[in-house]
Amino acid sequence: MASQAIIHDQVTNPLFPAVSAERLDWLTKQLAETAEHYDRSAEFPRANFDLLAQEGLIGLTVPRELGGQGASLSEAIRVLGAVAKGEPSTALILFMTYHYHATPARARNWPQDIYERLAREAVAGRGLIGGLRVEPELGTPVRGGLPATIARRTADGWSLSGTKIYSTGSTGLDWFSVWAKTDEDSPRVGNFLVRSDSPGITIEPVWDHLGMRATVSHAVHFADTPTPLDHAVDIRPPEQWAAGAGDPSLAIWNALSISTIYDGVARAARDWLRAYLNDRVPTNLGASLATLPRVQEKFGEIEALLQVNRTLIRDAAARYDGGDPPGAVEVNNIKYLATANAIRAVEIGLELTGNPGISRKNPLERHYRDVLCSRIHSPQTDTILIAAGRAALGN
Repeated sequence: MASQAIIHDQVTNPLFPAVSAERLDWLTKQLAETAEHYDRSAEFPRANFDLLAQEGLIGLTVPRELGGQGASLSEAIRVLGAVAKGEPSTALILFMTYHYHATPARARNWPQDIYERLAREAVAGRGLIGGLRVEPELGTPVRGGLPATIARRTADGWSLSGTKIYSTGSTGLDWFSVWAKTDEDSPRVGNFLVRSDSPGITIEPVWDHLGMRATVSHAVHFADTPTPLDHAVDIRPPEQWAAGAGDPSLAIWNALSISTIYDGVARAARDWLRAYLNDRVPTNLGASLATLPRVQEKFGEIEALLQVNRTLIRDAAARYDGGDPPGAVEVNNIKYLATANAIRAVEIGLELTGNPGISRKNPLERHYRDVLCSRIHSPQTDTILIAAGRAALGN
């Protein structure tokens, strides 16, 4: 089917979504056709991003005054869900660019000319950006501590040295937002914007994980990598990054987008399972597996889990878009529940299929490997539940 533009002018009106349901279904099918290839090759899904660029979807959340669609959270997760159902690594990489442009206190507080450059690149179909935060010794900065990656002042700006791991999108990004500390007497910490083709950058291909293999989340090494002075786009004293500081919309976008992506994986698994159960007719039964009450019961459980996900995610996104956002504890509880439901939904499919479900000739085993990766995203389960428990206990 020939591609066509799928962005409508009515994007800001919830009654007129930016992308029709029919077009999203088409997009899902296109991405699903090569999902197995990218899982096996573990390479950056460049063709997928070429398709998204062609369809005008890279700059979906860029403000309208800069040529984007200014899409709401509800609209963005509709697109992310459809992309994830086709190929979830693509959705995870796309999400990073979406929320840089959609969260007001993040990129919007950068020097205006720098932000506008990235925004217009996204509208043109490039400008993919990702945050490089995790380090070999520190782990994730969400749990505290200063990064080992250091930014030293030079005559022309900054020079960055250090290593980042689990760098989602590494080989395909146009920009890195690098979490580093300064070499000042009282170090500041924050984000340094670095073009991915800058000198002194080496990408070590170490990502060889169970699932989400096309995220190419390799190690990125910086060796005196130069970046201009004004590309220290958001650096602050460490105490200003303490819990509760910053833009609360970051937590909402993160939790609901991650929930949506892995819910999309579970929905892809559900659709395959439905076809399998209807097509499989054992000779001793004389009817499809889908006619068995036990199978119907378990498939109904999958439907219930996914219905809960949809309700939780859509309600929270609508509240955010309507100016009544859920709090951090509530939205992170949604992430915990939605990702657990997604994992359980795929597990039920494995229980119903037995050996065929874990055969590499069928996609269910790939969906299971992918959905298990939902557990690694910050905030993780212990952080979420401790915060929920403290809030409920009044501590």
